[in-house]
Amino acid sequence: MERIRACVAEHEERFLAELMDFLRIPSVSAVPAHARDVRHAALWLVDRFRETGAQDCRLIDTAGHPLVFAEYRVSPDLPTILCYGHYDVQPPDPLGLWHCGPFEPVRREGRIVARGASDDKGQAYLQMKAVDVLRRTHGLPCNVKFIVEGEEEVGSTALSTFLPANRELLKADVVLVSDTAMLPGNVPAITVGLRGIVALEVEVEGPSRDLHSGIYGGAVANPATMLCRMLSSLHTNDGAIAVPGYYDEVVPLSQEERAMLAQAPFDAERFMREIGVAACIGESAFTPLERTTIRPSLDINGMISGYTGPGSKTVLPSKASAKLTARLVPNQDASVAAERIARFLREHVPSGGRATVSVGHGAEPVVVSMDHPGYRAASQAMAEVWGRSPVPIRGGGSIPVVALFHSVLRVPPLLMGFGQDADAIHSPNESFGVENYLKGIETVASFMRHYVQLISQG
Repeated sequence: MERIRACVAEHEERFLAELMDFLRIPSVSAVPAHARDVRHAALWLVDRFRETGAQDCRLIDTAGHPLVFAEYRVSPDLPTILCYGHYDVQPPDPLGLWHCGPFEPVRREGRIVARGASDDKGQAYLQMKAVDVLRRTHGLPCNVKFIVEGEEEVGSTALSTFLPANRELLKADVVLVSDTAMLPGNVPAITVGLRGIVALEVEVEGPSRDLHSGIYGGAVANPATMLCRMLSSLHTNDGAIAVPGYYDEVVPLSQEERAMLAQAPFDAERFMREIGVAACIGESAFTPLERTTIRPSLDINGMISGYTGPGSKTVLPSKASAKLTARLVPNQDASVAAERIARFLREHVPSGGRATVSVGHGAEPVVVSMDHPGYRAASQAMAEVWGRSPVPIRGGGSIPVVALFHSVLRVPPLLMGFGQDADAIHSPNESFGVENYLKGIETVASFMRHYVQLISQG
């Protein structure tokens, strides 16, 4: 570790400058106007892999955004680690809330501020820099492959198709995913479960055109009002999801499992203070941390109807729409959950309205085994770099491809990330701690060495 730390310290400014260059590329996968920028980010990665000595490095075109594959071959007798990340980012809106340009990264108070700094450019790039550091110090202790996608933020469609058709190319002994978070105060953590996700959109139509609210108001059903009533019916007064059958497949965790997860330090007051809310809502039988990790949720992500510009325009809108996402826990099926929500919404359309519900991308929930060499190696590496053993945690977010790695490649995924809740991913002023980035490089390098040692010991 002394040599690894010294190498990271020696190249610190270069590693940071490279990440800043990466962050300047507006690789927003959800916006068609950014398609060239997404491709630019992929090509930028290809160049960086070539600079660090990858024997095989290529851009793989797909029906959507391209994939990037790279491979560092050492010996067929050594294990292979497959590193996963994504180079696409969320849209930066609302732009007016950023303190800097979302694609004009700045360093402020020990953090790098830019869209994608934590999710996931910073974390994906530190994996590559770990390889760079090992090649400069001890040499790579094993074979390393990378698959970096450009569609994680829109459902991983291309990679979901690519994986089953390219099992041999991606064959590995363990998959390392750095797209998760540590605990507050940089307490090390390894994520042992993720919630699944399904996205839906509902549109309610009323009159054939926008109407004058003075002439028609009070006599014609308002789609905006109808939509609000439909959406408010999705939850009970105590915050539980009111969709019939929604919890049918949910298996509650045992008291022992809940106790293990409760080892994670969680301060509800700090949690509320950091996000500016006066109280937590949700199922009273579960803690706020459990509500965001081991319990399902259903949220409205956006609503559009009528006139939303400056000033006033007295219209009764002809349409109203909303985007929703449901987060799922193990045993729930994304397609079944989507159908139940869609049916519920259609059955709750008020008189005078017509509703269309469409289902978007989805991903299944996943639970990761703690009983494999990858987890033990990661635990040793985190203890070595951060000074204490990691806490196993469940993540509330979703990484669509993780379940596929397990089911298609038949290898265990290892979710070792270095973000923080304070990183504000998906929000204005997203950031990533400089310490997290640099120590993340050290940790991944240490993990690779420990993993090979454990495998060699049987």
